[in-house]
Amino acid sequence: MNMLALFVMDVLTIAEAAQTTGWSARMLRYIEQTGLVVPRRSEGGYRLYGPAQVQRLRTLRDLVTTHDIGLAELGFVARLQSEPGLGAAVNEWFTARPARPEETPETDWLRFEQEKHERLLTHRTR
Repeated sequence: MNMLALFVMDVLTIAEAAQTTGWSARMLRYIEQTGLVVPRRSEGGYRLYGPAQVQRLRTLRDLVTTHDIGLAELGFVARLQSEPGLGAAVNEWFTARPARPEETPETDWLRFEQEKHERLLTHRTR
């Protein structure tokens, strides 16, 4: 596709967007799945990339390359910004200090944590 055709069209298909931005179609689907760049959809369900999405894809590539950061990491940052409860939980985990339950003797603390973990795993597999 030549550059003149890009200026005449107001949207690109996923194949055209992949060719234009250098991302593969598979990566564009992954980028959409992570919520980083979400194209609009046609009535038939086809992805349609407009100028704003193409620009975001190009600047995303620059961001990833310049800062040596992965798309999954950026997707997590996007989740932190959009899900306030997640951000609070992550901050709480980083600031929390391990504390032995009062009813558990210090000599049994490791065994207590192992048994608790086993109970959680058993509960999840049911």
